[in-house]
Amino acid sequence: MRIVISGATGFLGRHTCRQLAAAGHELLCLSRGGALPVGLPEGAAASARSVDVLDEAALDAAFDGQDVLVHAAGVVSHSLADAAKTTALHISGTERALRAARRAGIKRVIYLSTSGTIAVGTDPDQVFDEDAPAPLDIIDRWPYYRSKLFAEQVALRHNDADLPVICLNPTLLLGPGDDPLGKSTDAVRTFLDDGVPLAPPGGVAFVDVRDVADAVERALTRGQAGQRYLLNGCNQTFEAFFARLARLSGKKAPVAALPGRLTREALRWLPELGRDGGVGVGVGARISREDMELASHFWYCDSARAARHLGWRPRDPLETLQDTVNDLRAKRSSVFDLFT
Repeated sequence: MRIVISGATGFLGRHTCRQLAAAGHELLCLSRGGALPVGLPEGAAASARSVDVLDEAALDAAFDGQDVLVHAAGVVSHSLADAAKTTALHISGTERALRAARRAGIKRVIYLSTSGTIAVGTDPDQVFDEDAPAPLDIIDRWPYYRSKLFAEQVALRHNDADLPVICLNPTLLLGPGDDPLGKSTDAVRTFLDDGVPLAPPGGVAFVDVRDVADAVERALTRGQAGQRYLLNGCNQTFEAFFARLARLSGKKAPVAALPGRLTREALRWLPELGRDGGVGVGVGARISREDMELASHFWYCDSARAARHLGWRPRDPLETLQDTVNDLRAKRSSVFDLFT
């Protein structure tokens, strides 16, 4: 197939390009920089182009003659300061990409969203599926997830017989190959660098980025148009998550978790708490206010639909965590070697 991929040089984009190139597809890799993603297999049928997803004329030219659009362009930022940027890129960019895809006669669109448009709450016993209502009362105050929800709705509104659209909703992406300061692996990097004496009170869901790339390949020919597919490898409390990282890395595990409801209420009623430098999670350890608020919720979800419709299965989460730790440590060693 001839596949055009937006956001091709991001963490997920790079892995998706490798997966699809290895399967023999012909790729056009779009990004703002216009470079080919690193790590493509030798001899891959891949070219690159610099395209702004807000530029519809550029999208028209890029999509011409393509069979499938994998729309992964976006920015991962939970900062309120980036709200305008995330809103424009996710919502307007998706609308323009889908319009251009229709004009180009593209036969299938795979839209990369996030589980956070469906699967987040305050109940530790709730595990969400694709039929859960959008948690607007929660994500309305989080620009990243709010914009991804509206972008997802835009993408699915374009679904019809002429332009089938499938939406993939992965949880937190972990695994090897993130940027040195990439947002996806920030929690693991923070733990390795500073430790987390007190764990956030919520629960995390994560999935291996390589398994999400596999789901993209499966969605080229499988899955029901107009459907969402949650992709998740593991649900666990942040306390258990950091304890597992401690066993894999040799670092100290958190001694306890912060109280959930009290932490959420404090962040709600004290809007300036942590604005000047993050929220403390033990002596010397701090995380941003925005990340603490996210980590005070529960993100648990179920991937049964992806298993049924796509034949998708995630790998052992211990493998994902170990590979993430090894990769981050290798990057840190490489940076250290440059200055020694």
